[in-house]
Amino acid sequence: MSEASRQILANGLADAPDAPGVTRAAATAEVIPAEAQAVDAVADEDAAEHAGPSLSPSRAADFMVCPLLYRFRVIDRIPELPSPVAARGTLVHAVLEHLFDEPAHGRTPAAARALLDPQWDRLAADEPRLSELFENEAERLAWLDEAALMLDRYFTLEDPTRIEPSHREMSVRALLASGLTLRGYIDRLDIARTGEIRIVDYKTGTAPREEYEARALFQMKFYALVLWRTMDTIPRILQLIYLGNGEIVRYAPDEADLLATERKINALWQAIDRARTSGDWRPRQSRLCEWCSYQALCPVFGGTPPPLPVLPEQAPPLAAALATTPSDEPALGE
Repeated sequence: MSEASRQILANGLADAPDAPGVTRAAATAEVIPAEAQAVDAVADEDAAEHAGPSLSPSRAADFMVCPLLYRFRVIDRIPELPSPVAARGTLVHAVLEHLFDEPAHGRTPAAARALLDPQWDRLAADEPRLSELFENEAERLAWLDEAALMLDRYFTLEDPTRIEPSHREMSVRALLASGLTLRGYIDRLDIARTGEIRIVDYKTGTAPREEYEARALFQMKFYALVLWRTMDTIPRILQLIYLGNGEIVRYAPDEADLLATERKINALWQAIDRARTSGDWRPRQSRLCEWCSYQALCPVFGGTPPPLPVLPEQAPPLAAALATTPSDEPALGE
């Protein structure tokens, strides 16, 4: 089983082999060469129109955190007000995506900062409620300064002049043998001339402690499984870049990892399917409840969920298709 490699970089660049201030753990910390080559899109259009059950890593994480949260977002589709933290994450992701539109020599901290205002204007035009996040211009400027600091921190972790991504904000989709479609968006995909693949995900929060790393890596293994099932290649490196505290977590998956992830995802969907059939979307209390925007509707906080909407029948139920799934799936909270 592969082990995660954590790096806290006070100075130097993650892709410089002997950069000062880098703590390297194991051979799994080897970085894939960043030179990229053009490849065909992973998902073809016919697969994209598959009408059966589907699951993204975000919604899978919702159910694992709290089934009632999943219900509010997926079944009831109750809109959530944007938050400054979530909006900042969206803005920083947008800037890092468009930074690579620049020629290599133009990918500088100043260029990244210069993208903040136009990308914010674009996001606010697409979602007018974002403009209501701030009481005054001074508050908005202070918020932008926090985003700028995260972008500056990015340049201490990677040298974008040495990276040519194959894909940015890449839509991926794969149909499992169980009938479940996996879907999602990958922040950045790097493919070396030798064909090795690195999946990169930007996080604007801080890296979790090592004992909570598995949950953070689930999303990356989810994406690795999708690419394996569509490209027949296991990604060499899964890389999480935490801009909140300047830390990189890398993981080298293997076939056993991805097979276990597939079993876990199928077991997770069976649990979702049972909740949908029974109407039992019970809350799961945790420290994350503090940040939940649905507290007024949650029984844990004295609220009452709205009546369940009437849903169309799903035929055939995925549970039937998974009747032969091995019974040794890992626990959902792992």
